This record gives sequence, structure tokens and C-alpha cells, in this order.
Amino acid sequence: MGLFDKCSQFVRAKQLMKSGRYPFFLPLEDTEGCTVVLRGKKLVMAGSNNYLGLTTHPKVRRAAVEAVEKYGTSCTGSRFLNGTLTLHHELDRRMADFMAKEAAICFSTGYQANLGAVSALVGKRDVAITDKEDHASIIDGCRLSRGTVKWFRHNDMDHLIHVLESVKDADGVLVVVDGVYSMGGDIAPLPALVETCKRYGARLMVDDAHGLGVLGGGHGTAAHFDLIEEVDLLMGTFSKSFASQGGVIAGDEGVIHYIQHHARSLIFSASMPACNVATVLAALDVIESEPEHLERLWENAWYMMDGFRRLGYNIGSTETPIIPVIVGDDFGTIALWWELIERGVYTNPVLSPAVQPGGQLLRTSYMATHTREHLDRVLAAFEDAQRAKTVA
Repeated sequence: MGLFDKCSQFVRAKQLMKSGRYPFFLPLEDTEGCTVVLRGKKLVMAGSNNYLGLTTHPKVRRAAVEAVEKYGTSCTGSRFLNGTLTLHHELDRRMADFMAKEAAICFSTGYQANLGAVSALVGKRDVAITDKEDHASIIDGCRLSRGTVKWFRHNDMDHLIHVLESVKDADGVLVVVDGVYSMGGDIAPLPALVETCKRYGARLMVDDAHGLGVLGGGHGTAAHFDLIEEVDLLMGTFSKSFASQGGVIAGDEGVIHYIQHHARSLIFSASMPACNVATVLAALDVIESEPEHLERLWENAWYMMDGFRRLGYNIGSTETPIIPVIVGDDFGTIALWWELIERGVYTNPVLSPAVQPGGQLLRTSYMATHTREHLDRVLAAFEDAQRAKTVA
């Protein structure tokens, strides 16, 4: 088979496109956080990671504009060479303090943060062990490393112990988990993970992309369990609660120093533009000084959990503002997604192989800035779709 033959055989997406019900790569014409405009129609956004709603906060917007006016639109270089501003150093320090670690280094995206940290640390005689439902950036970081890669069943400590037993001869072991799992909304069992890793001498890294800004008073999953000192490396992203783009790795100073000199995704990528850095710094100020945003986020999350359960939907074991609606097959998931679009609600369909067969779902997530009217419109749309018997 020729290199490009696979491209002509990739017809699944084209078939959905022809039907007019293709749910991916949709161009939004406008967005104000809680609402978006798609094909000229205003929809309630129930699929964003903008958990605290800070993309439209006046202090955050103003910081981005002022940074562009002062520094321009790009640093045009990597952190390693000409792309580090005093703003970057300020953000590194502020994030280390916020995450209660000795040091931190910020990357241009969260994906690159995982890619760079894992591939830099895991060497030829080392082992990386991942949860089966870890984010793709963790998996790709493991693949780029020179070490052996193992996995354990989702949140299954007995299986993790079995895997750890099998790699006792490794020079070093890094266990990597998500703090909050982005599809199911469940929280990693950090107390058990910490105890298990200590027993076997493994290091523990937590990808807190969906926990930072949400759990532990905003300080993340480790803070939620009061285990910050017990977790070796913490990762976070700025494209969610921090209303910007970028990523961060925090840990002991010596480890962070090593990562910033060996992470190829940091050294060979342009740095975060000043406007993105200034946005994160402003968002951090808001998170630390205006706790009401986090309080409203959790009020909205609990309201929606109760609403979906009352309607009889299967929302799995979520404990966070990420609330999956589990449908169980590709066709039914697309059908429900379309019915909700027609009723003015935007959600994210997640199909196999992104999830295991039978686990297909609509990923919904909620923001501090959603009003009760927004939330009731979402629940009413799901109730109407249910009545229309679009779900098997």
C-alpha cells in the first residue's frame, strides 16, 4: 500500500460530513464563554473547559491587551534562547508558589509540558507506568522516551501493584496519572497512589490539567487530598481555568532545572507570547482574590449532577464539573448530539476509539459564569431529547 492510500480509504468522517451532522472541527462564529454562535444560531456552551469563566473577565482581558501593546504579538524564539521575558520568569515563580513546589517551568502548551517532562526524565533503563485512561500527551511523552512503557487498569491499585512488582529491576520508575480524568470527571485516588508509589520507590507525576483551578481551593488535586508534598511532579495547563494557553511543570528545583535543559518540546518551540503569559498572571490574581468564581462553579456542577440524575441519565462516577452523559454507541451519541444542537445546546461527542466500545458519551462541562437560566436550558434540552426517544 502506498503512503497516501490510507487517506482515500478514510471515509468515516466524509460520510458524516455529507449528512450535515459532522460534530468535529466546527467553526464557531462568536463566543462569549457561556454562549456561542454556530451556523448563525446562538447556543448554550456546555462543552468548554473555561471552568472559572475567566476568558471574559475584564481584568484578564485588559492584561492581554496591555501585553500586546507593550511586547507585541510573539517572542519569536524559544525559552532556551531569545524567547524568555521577565514575564516568563515571573510566571514560573508565581506558579511554583501557587502549586506549593520549589520551582516551576512553563511551556507553550499543556501537551508540550507532558511531552517534554516525561520524555526528558524517563531514560533507557527506566520505566513509565500510566493509567489506562491517561491523556494522549502523557502516552506520547512515554513513547518519545527511551524507557519501557507499562500501563495499569483505570484507578486499579491492585493492577498497579502487579505492574510495579514486574519492574523491580528498573533503574527508575515514573507513575503518571491524571488528577481529574477529562472524559469521566472522576478524581484519581491519590492517597492510595502515593502510598503504593512510596512502597515501591516509584516517583509520582500528576497531570492536573482539569484539577488546577477547580479542586483544592483552586490549587489542584494534590491540595484537595492535602498531599502536595507527597507528589513528586505536578503538571497544569493554562487553556482551561487560567483562560489562556500554555502548560507548567512544578516540582523540586533540581528536577525542574533538569527538565528545562532536556525537554525538547521546550527547547525547540517558541515560547508563550507575552499576551498569554500576562493573561495567566491576571487569572492567577483573580483566582487568589475572588474565591466566589470557584464557589459558583461548584454550585453549578452539583446542580447539573442532580439534574441529570433526576432525568435518569447515566453520568458515571463523576465528582467534578465534567459531567459525561454515557450513551453507549456511536450512532446514539451522534443522534443525541444533533438533537441538542437543534435545541440550542453545544456538547462534545466522544466516540470510539477515543473511549472503549460501550463507553461512547457526550462530554458536558460547566462554568462559574453559567447562569441558572443557562443550566435549565441545558437540562430542558436533554429532557426534550429524551422524550423524543433519541437515546437507546
